[in-house]
Amino acid sequence: MKKYLLLVLTAMLMLVVAACGSSEEASKDTEQTGSEATVEMPDKLTMGFIPSQEADRIADTVKPLEAKLSEVLGIEVEARVMVDFVGLVEGMRTGHIDIGFLNPFGFVQAENRADVEVILKSVRNGSASYRAQFSVNADSDIHTIEDLLEAEGLAWYYPDTLSTSGFLFPAAHLMDIGVENLDAHFNQVVVGGHDSAIGAILDDVNAFATTFEDARDRFEAERPEIMDEIRVIGYTNEIPNDTISLRAGLPEELKEAITNAFLAFNDDEEMIQIMNEVYTWDAIEAATSEEYDVVRDVFAIFEDQLSQ
Repeated sequence: MKKYLLLVLTAMLMLVVAACGSSEEASKDTEQTGSEATVEMPDKLTMGFIPSQEADRIADTVKPLEAKLSEVLGIEVEARVMVDFVGLVEGMRTGHIDIGFLNPFGFVQAENRADVEVILKSVRNGSASYRAQFSVNADSDIHTIEDLLEAEGLAWYYPDTLSTSGFLFPAAHLMDIGVENLDAHFNQVVVGGHDSAIGAILDDVNAFATTFEDARDRFEAERPEIMDEIRVIGYTNEIPNDTISLRAGLPEELKEAITNAFLAFNDDEEMIQIMNEVYTWDAIEAATSEEYDVVRDVFAIFEDQLSQ
């Protein structure tokens, strides 16, 4: 009888120990799950820029922006000038770039590839949209965009194959008016910046450039005659302005703080002046993903026709 009771007590003790162990494991699992669900505040934020002018100029110009955001957010903010839009999108996908100054097409691609979130967009001359511009040397025989149909073999200078106003919208426009094969029709030259595209046609009458409207302004201070040297021959349809977008995975409170910090620049003359020097921004306003549906539509047309 005693032996039987001893066996019963031993079995009960083992059940208690097992239950305690299960409870401890469950507690650990809960703690781990809670830890995984918590989004940690980063120690540093990195902003990514694409040069619309010389890269070293942007790097120097945005230093006060770095300092101001670091002060307001209480987190070190560093600016990084990327080589091109592909690098910026990839940087946001891999988490190396937290805040991206993405053009419309760059944002659409980053949203698709990396769940990037648009929070703000630029305002220029009171407008939250802009057009792509076709320009030629003033001595060129080309006077309209339609003239480009008959002028095979022209050099086409543009900033980047992923530039919305520099390539995507102009390419779609050219195909819409009847250019069947862009590669065969034009000698395409990627020059890395909008000002570089304008600069290229200063010495080339057998060429045209596509840029944002009006990229000639970049030269006007040092070269007032630029408006007479470069002739605008036409524009594309309206494009929603470029964005400030955030990589996936940032804490909600930080995203809100970043949004508010940039919106506050509207009342900070020094900061808006910096934004103007970098990307000709006059103001900043809230943005939504739906506003960029027109960019998605144009890219779909562009992609389909180029794949034929």
